[in-house]
Amino acid sequence: MSMLESIRSVMRRDEVFEFLVPDTPPDLDLTHGIILYLEGINVSFDGFKAINDLNLYIDDGELRCIIGPNGAGKTTMMDIITGKTRADSGSAWFGQHINLLKMDEPEIAAAGIGRKFQKPTVFEHHPVIENLELAMGGDKGVWTTLTARLNGEQRDRIDEILTIIGLQEQHNKQAGSLSHGQKQWLEIGMLLIQNPKLLLVDEPAAGMTHQEMERTAELLTSLAGNHTVIVVEHDMDFVRSIAKKVSVLHQGSVLAEGTMDDIQNDQRVIEVYLGS
Repeated sequence: MSMLESIRSVMRRDEVFEFLVPDTPPDLDLTHGIILYLEGINVSFDGFKAINDLNLYIDDGELRCIIGPNGAGKTTMMDIITGKTRADSGSAWFGQHINLLKMDEPEIAAAGIGRKFQKPTVFEHHPVIENLELAMGGDKGVWTTLTARLNGEQRDRIDEILTIIGLQEQHNKQAGSLSHGQKQWLEIGMLLIQNPKLLLVDEPAAGMTHQEMERTAELLTSLAGNHTVIVVEHDMDFVRSIAKKVSVLHQGSVLAEGTMDDIQNDQRVIEVYLGS
């Protein structure tokens, strides 16, 4: 692939990260211990109420699993948090002072919220290490990103991320030749290298082998504490392996919350989602 083709490829992949982000994101105040507040959120699409008076509170450093039937509002909820969809009413706060409803997608990303979509979106014609370089913070000009030399601190950070995601031995391998699970881990690494406080991860177990699912569970569990992680997932075995607290969405609002045991024994959840 030529340099020009590489640049065009980078510029097309706006799902992974934005090149133009504010230089100084707002400060994140976590003095109350809650990193995300969603209160009274409502969203309608052509008369269909996708989100209906949604209230959700996520603690700093928590790993929260979000489950629910198709059409429950899980994707729309993540779209609101990341600025892709605007709420009709309600409030959404990141920490104490960052009003997400008054920010656009690049501003929200710069404030410390990262999102991994279900389908891996990596630069397949570039090595693993270059994917991490391209995702690294700093000057986001395309030419600067592709030609700049890394300093020692940046190299150390990349090595740290490679260790976290378990791709040290694959660092020079083309991303397109990785397994499905490895691509998922690489994309998580591309988010981590931007130092987000909150990670939204959409169906990470989909399409994975059992071994990859176990490794992904270990990875996400290890991130909690230093990061807040929200995982939207349908695989109940996977949820059971990582969840301390689960929120169940139904018809755009929270139907139930609690441990996995609480959720599995909740008659309302059994009726609308889990089945008998």
